[in-house]
Amino acid sequence: MKLPPALIAPPLYGLYKAWCATLRYDIAGRQAVDDLWHARTPMVFALWHDELFPLMHVRGDLEIVTVVSQSRDGEYLAQVLQRLGLRTARGSSSRGGVKALIGAARQMRKEGLCGCVTVDGPRGPRHKVKPGAIFLAQRAQAPIVPIRIFMERAKVFERAWDRFQLPLPFSRVRVVFGEPYRLPDAAEAPDAAGRREGDEGGQGGDAALAAASAELEARLEGLR
Repeated sequence: MKLPPALIAPPLYGLYKAWCATLRYDIAGRQAVDDLWHARTPMVFALWHDELFPLMHVRGDLEIVTVVSQSRDGEYLAQVLQRLGLRTARGSSSRGGVKALIGAARQMRKEGLCGCVTVDGPRGPRHKVKPGAIFLAQRAQAPIVPIRIFMERAKVFERAWDRFQLPLPFSRVRVVFGEPYRLPDAAEAPDAAGRREGDEGGQGGDAALAAASAELEARLEGLR
């Protein structure tokens, strides 16, 4: 039997903070993000699932809402993230995902928060952009900021779908913020929001979504 999240979250939070405190960080491209944040402009941060671990330790004063699975395991993560100062919207691609994204977009607009999406999660395919970040950026009318995290030495979980990376203590981590950019109005995400019957613009929407996903994928892969 699994222990209640309320009992597990505090030690996990402490372990995460202690682990990340040993890492040496090299941060690039942050100035444009800080400029937008100081102007109170919400952004959507987009990154690969396997590179997620060190990110929240370097968020600074950014106020962020992120989508977390509705599963019991997701509850553990949600409570740790909340202790780190993040907001959460609960859902996934298979359970309440669209509702969670809409809720996250609402928080971004009303409270001036940033959003954060692992664009190939929660089940992959690895390093293939799904429409969640695009849908969220459109709903919140926010620019997208691609992020890559390069770990000098890491334990790679080879059997995980994403080959998740856990940076080893006292190793160097390079966090690269890409240039913020806005999507064209046509780049909606009909598959994420639910396709309406008889939508004559469906094929055009699919093409725009595919182009937006390909652009985000290229921007992520272009960061070094």
